Amino acid sequence: MEEIAQVYSRSLFEVAKEHDKLDSIKEQLAVFADALEENRELAIFFFSPYFSTEEKKRGLESALVDADPTLVNFLELLIEKHRMPVIFRTRRQYETLWDIEHRLLPVEVTSAVALDPAVAEELGSRIREQTGQNVELTSKVDPDVLGGIVLRVGNSILDASIKNRLQQLRREVARTT
Repeated sequence: MEEIAQVYSRSLFEVAKEHDKLDSIKEQLAVFADALEENRELAIFFFSPYFSTEEKKRGLESALVDADPTLVNFLELLIEKHRMPVIFRTRRQYETLWDIEHRLLPVEVTSAVALDPAVAEELGSRIREQTGQNVELTSKVDPDVLGGIVLRVGNSILDASIKNRLQQLRREVARTT
């Protein structure tokens, strides 16, 4: 399924890029995928083999209002090929490609208490300087961290939390006994 989603998302991305529609397709694809996720009946209709391709296309036509023709064609292709269940993975892959295209680096900061906005902004600025990418910073509070921060930059994790240091100390003490 993952490979199929990659092929479809790459194709959609390339067509959207060619027509300078990366942002609008991203937004509309997200709206459609969210609607399927939130409405069980809608998802059953589009994923079920009991409804014909033509019924699904008519349903798609009535469900989409002012949708970009590129997206409509793409969704019709998924219906024709009986691949609509890959829509969620396709969305994730498309958004990843969009992030890469826009040099967007997701950064998540987890701390025991809410960070001062100025501190969070400074952290984002430093990461931006070091990576040369646009940083999309989100902050999360987790009291289990105890102190310090856990920084997730893209796929990398820097754990400078007190909780982590205590766990490392425990392991060292356990090894020496």
